[in-house]
Amino acid sequence: MASLAVTDEPGGRRVIAFSGRLDATTLPALWPATRDALAQAPAGPIVVDAAGVDYCDGAGVALFVDMLRSPRGAMVEIANLKPAHATLLRQFDPAVFDHDLDPEPPRGRVLEEIGRAAANTWVDIRSQVEFIGETTAALAYAAAHPASVRWRDVWRICERVGVDALPIVALISFLMGMILAFQSAVPMKRFGAEIFVADLIGLAMLRELGPLLTAILLAGRSGAAFAAEIGTMRVNQEVDALTTMGLDPVRFLVTPRIIAALLMTPLLTVFAGLVGMIGGAVTMTSFSIPFVTFVKEVDGAVNLDDFLAGFVKSFVFAVLVAGIGCLRGLQTRAGASAVGDSATRAVVSGIILLVVVDGVFALIYYLLDI
Repeated sequence: MASLAVTDEPGGRRVIAFSGRLDATTLPALWPATRDALAQAPAGPIVVDAAGVDYCDGAGVALFVDMLRSPRGAMVEIANLKPAHATLLRQFDPAVFDHDLDPEPPRGRVLEEIGRAAANTWVDIRSQVEFIGETTAALAYAAAHPASVRWRDVWRICERVGVDALPIVALISFLMGMILAFQSAVPMKRFGAEIFVADLIGLAMLRELGPLLTAILLAGRSGAAFAAEIGTMRVNQEVDALTTMGLDPVRFLVTPRIIAALLMTPLLTVFAGLVGMIGGAVTMTSFSIPFVTFVKEVDGAVNLDDFLAGFVKSFVFAVLVAGIGCLRGLQTRAGASAVGDSATRAVVSGIILLVVVDGVFALIYYLLDI
């Protein structure tokens, strides 16, 4: 139980004495009386005597904060509060609750906004370079000391990254093969060259679309998941706890995810290429191209270099997707929307880097005549 006693002293001073337990069960009946005691107080100072308070949790502290935020809050003094309860009260600044906890920063002039964006971009590039160095060192250590890798987590992440992604990869690749075949066969039919659609689909799926589609799907699926997982750990201070215990967060959290992505992304890329060609073959049957003819044409048009051109990309794409997702998770700040922002940044950054790196690969393959 909790009780409230109001005493007016000479000189206009009012003493509001609390006793008993101040918790969520007793405050609903006590809070309105407290506000009335503040509103009807004389013009003098108000002393809140908490000497009789036996127990005070977050609800009781909220009552004291509300009293300090009241129109008479400048004249309110909390006295005789036990040290443990006073420590809890000191964690809250009543003035902070008068405005938004995360106010929108004022917008400056155009040049200021451009400079701020450029500075933020430079900081982000620097953090990515530092993360690349830390990740490279962690992967080198894992290669030299395989026993240090948490292989149980690696296999668990492999299942989520690889096996669980098979349905969506199969669906998108099959539809992409069908669409590409249909869109190509319609104009080629005018020249009686429908058979060459098989060449186009085989080269496109194995060299470009298979690796790129798989990587984009993983960026939106696994990259965002990595960022959300590590971001939640960051908000809950679990990453700080790992550092306190002497564990490197990059080796403990990032390395298993990158290894899992390196193992699963190439397999998914091969799977996507095969399913995409099956989708193209299904479409070409409607243009009087049998399945066997389609396969023989693809076999004659595609060689080992074409397969390896896309297969090598998948390893680089895997590192990009997993690395960006983990980096954005480690960069998560405090706040209710921080984890969502990290997942969004992971997907956007991952897709942009995938397209840029794919363009670099195209240029290299052109120069090397691959």
